[in-house]
Amino acid sequence: MTVARFLVVLDADSTLIRDEVIELLADEAGRRAEVQAATEAAMRGEVDFASSLRSRVAALEGVGIDAFERVRARIRPTPGVRELTAAVHERGGVVGVVSGGFHEILDHIAPGLGVDRWLANRLAIVDDAVSGTVEGDIVDATVKARSLRAWADELGVKTHATIAIGDGANDLEMMAAAGLGLAFNAKPAVRAAANLVVGPVDLRAVIPLLP
Repeated sequence: MTVARFLVVLDADSTLIRDEVIELLADEAGRRAEVQAATEAAMRGEVDFASSLRSRVAALEGVGIDAFERVRARIRPTPGVRELTAAVHERGGVVGVVSGGFHEILDHIAPGLGVDRWLANRLAIVDDAVSGTVEGDIVDATVKARSLRAWADELGVKTHATIAIGDGANDLEMMAAAGLGLAFNAKPAVRAAANLVVGPVDLRAVIPLLP
């Protein structure tokens, strides 16, 4: 069993990366405006995340799997992400990402950003195109918090040695479950609930907070 000194768990969209992947996918369907509005409402906590995600994924129906490569090419890593993950590793920590986004994108970008483990939703594919549904359970706020606790248990990390970093309402349970909950590039409700608010959109600002 791998044992770590501490665990840092980040959200993906607008935290690990600058983009909202579902909006980039919606571009491929010509439906970005409606999906973007629904995403923003979900991140503000105005609507149930799981219901919102299902409706937004329905808007992706018919997008071919060849679009995934184009979307991956558009992803912009958040400034400082590689420096943060390197600093975590130098100090004996582990980096996790738990995302309301999609494995189809995260599986390709996470390793290069220094992420050790990750969990996301998986799009159902039929005839080489998005069917408009999600496979399996949706990664919502409860699943994010549960993942942080499970990874900490697996790594032998006590709760006080966990850090959760997020921007949206879907991250609040995970932030509450962690020893330190950081609002990063965050919506007002998340900033209000966090232990600390990181001001600059640069993940290097988190390095001085590492154990």
